[in-house]
Amino acid sequence: MDTFNVEDAEKKIGFEFNDKRILMMAFTHRSFLNENKESGLEHNERLEFLGDAVLELVTTDFLYKKYPKRHEGDMTSFRAALVNTVTLSETSEKLGFNDLLLLSKGEAKDTGRARQYILANVFEAVTGALYLDLGYEAAEKFIAKNIFPLIDKIVKDGSWVDAKSLFQEKAQEKFGQTPSYETVGEEGPDHNKQFIVVVKLNNKTEGKGKGNSKQEAEQIAAIDALKKNKWLPQ
Repeated sequence: MDTFNVEDAEKKIGFEFNDKRILMMAFTHRSFLNENKESGLEHNERLEFLGDAVLELVTTDFLYKKYPKRHEGDMTSFRAALVNTVTLSETSEKLGFNDLLLLSKGEAKDTGRARQYILANVFEAVTGALYLDLGYEAAEKFIAKNIFPLIDKIVKDGSWVDAKSLFQEKAQEKFGQTPSYETVGEEGPDHNKQFIVVVKLNNKTEGKGKGNSKQEAEQIAAIDALKKNKWLPQ
């Protein structure tokens, strides 16, 4: 199909596929097939399912070896931060996967939260495609190159922590108070709105955050407050 550039996809992924149709399938969203029923393609949801499992195993193995003294709870949180929707969608975008997506005309216009989920799912689907076509080692190399380097920053900046729960625990322990969160602003169009939230203790602002949802902004504000109070776990 002239709507998909196989060579460009292989260059961005870093591997040459034996079965080009598996590669195309990884980038085919269900909506595309609704408008292109004669394409003969399959959508990527089965590959996504497979890739999710491969990604979890490869990442778990990496963390187990990298952090021999960390307990299971920390490593579970590290893994969640490494393979969540935000991390995977940002990684897909950096790789240029956005330009390769096979979408319906309607989906192609949406660049907000829906696209974020699609890009995250495509990263998993590509991982599944690599595993099927080239084996475990190829999938592992792809993940190691694109995901593993992110861990040091994640651990350092505390984005792996359930920040709201930890900040509440610390605030009650130190001051006997429960933090309050307040949305102080909104930015951007309705389909891609950003929320600005502050977290307060005794009416004093302790942290500030911006995110694609109020919940995400609250987590970022809580991380900011934990950093300022030097309460992040080491």
